[in-house]
Amino acid sequence: MTPASKIRIAVIGAGKIGSHHARILGKLPGVDLVGVCDTNVWRAQLAAWRSGGVAYRNYADILKQIDAAVIAVPTEHHLAVGKTVLEAGVHCLIEKPLAASVEEARELLTLSEQKGVVLQVGHVERFNPAVLEAIHHVKHPRFITVERLGPYDPRVSQIGVVLDLMIHDLDILLTLVGSEVESLEAIGASLLSQHEDIANVRIRFKTGCIADLTASRISLQKCRKLRLFQEQSYISLDYANTSLKIYKKKSPVIKSLKDIEILEPKLDRTEPLKNEHLHFLDCIRHNRKPWPSGEHGIEALKLALQISSEIERYEVSHEGAARSLFPEWTNDISRLAKTVTKSVLGSEQEP
Repeated sequence: MTPASKIRIAVIGAGKIGSHHARILGKLPGVDLVGVCDTNVWRAQLAAWRSGGVAYRNYADILKQIDAAVIAVPTEHHLAVGKTVLEAGVHCLIEKPLAASVEEARELLTLSEQKGVVLQVGHVERFNPAVLEAIHHVKHPRFITVERLGPYDPRVSQIGVVLDLMIHDLDILLTLVGSEVESLEAIGASLLSQHEDIANVRIRFKTGCIADLTASRISLQKCRKLRLFQEQSYISLDYANTSLKIYKKKSPVIKSLKDIEILEPKLDRTEPLKNEHLHFLDCIRHNRKPWPSGEHGIEALKLALQISSEIERYEVSHEGAARSLFPEWTNDISRLAKTVTKSVLGSEQEP
């Protein structure tokens, strides 16, 4: 494939996320959106009509016509679909999480290496302009807080909020901190599904950095914020509004607000999903390893599954579980209750 040739691509899975992929790919120069595939033909036809592709019921019917595919099917089908597509020598962008288990994810990674094709994981927040800019300002973070709150969506009820939402932030954390995890404590509650719908975790990294994360899908309002504290500066990042503020000390002793410098870098307004596609296509054209590679996807998945396992041990809605947490987890349960209340009523509005 020459850099100038069009990349023939298909979207497999025409749900909410798959439809967004098709919408953007259908407009990108240098791309030929061959088709949109879904077992629900009406859904495939609707997404194809909006994006300019052709609808297919069976993705196997299109594999000989394409160079690349975006796989946006439910997580439990990532291995089966991913293997079939990779075995056909087709480059893959697979939505997060990469697979339902670490073993399945490694199988996909190994196959991509054997076939010599690109395997990119759909950690789209890496391509948020606020994140891309913030990375240049992060040096030895000491404390990070993250909130990712939103309303319940039945389409992802087959997985918990950690694999559904928090995994985005776990990937970003591993990228920003650049350290192995030393320990973690997690607690959660199942309120609307059979899996945890709200989760709170504290992660300690070997560098000494500590991160507190809350993910909830029981909130009436969306909130996607990261706050990072390091020596001499504080960084406030809003994923949803694509905004970034950096607070720096101008003098050793702060006597007034004049001693604090507030930077608001000018950010590119390109949609993160479009940035993700452009990176995927660039990796295909120039035979490069993607930034959110299969290895990165495995590390984020491994951490997410470790948190999910911890939550299963201390899930507050399980009968008798709360009793086993006392006394050492009393404060955590209290904090979780406050988080639940805050997520339902809406997040606070500080920077």
